[in-house]
Amino acid sequence: MEEEKKWYVVHTYSGHENKVKANLEKRIKATDMEDKIFRILVPTEEKIESKKGKQKKVEKRIFPGYVLVEMIMTDDSWYVVRNTPGVTGFVSSGTKPLPLQPEEAKHILRGMGIEDDKIELDFGVGDKVKIVDGPFEEFIGEIKEVHPQQSKVKVLVSMFGRETPLELEFSQIEKI
Repeated sequence: MEEEKKWYVVHTYSGHENKVKANLEKRIKATDMEDKIFRILVPTEEKIESKKGKQKKVEKRIFPGYVLVEMIMTDDSWYVVRNTPGVTGFVSSGTKPLPLQPEEAKHILRGMGIEDDKIELDFGVGDKVKIVDGPFEEFIGEIKEVHPQQSKVKVLVSMFGRETPLELEFSQIEKI
């Protein structure tokens, strides 16, 4: 059986998310589970609150009462997480913990400003590319900017005797 690390949602007492994270990190070290339990996140986002005319940045929990744990699910890793003080259980279908779908995990991590997967690009600024999809198909241009978070590039193409910048998806170009 292929062991794969996945994100799981752990239910905690509301307001105890950071305590659970700290307790779990200590338990992982104490039980030598670093090879099974990898990251623990309390999903938060920055909000700006206005009090008495003053604006202040504050961290707000996105999912109060929940912590995300990236782990390889085994009986031992399940036991360590389940028996951490403050944990009330895994989000599950009955008795078996359900992992987050990869798209859900990526969406949450991106919302927190954490990239889960680094995209490997085979092109960069200055490379010549051919547009393979869209209204400018078959045009040749040079990459001027790369924006991996949005999966977009800015390409300069020559149209009507002048350089014109186009914003394109990675899937619309091919390196030549």
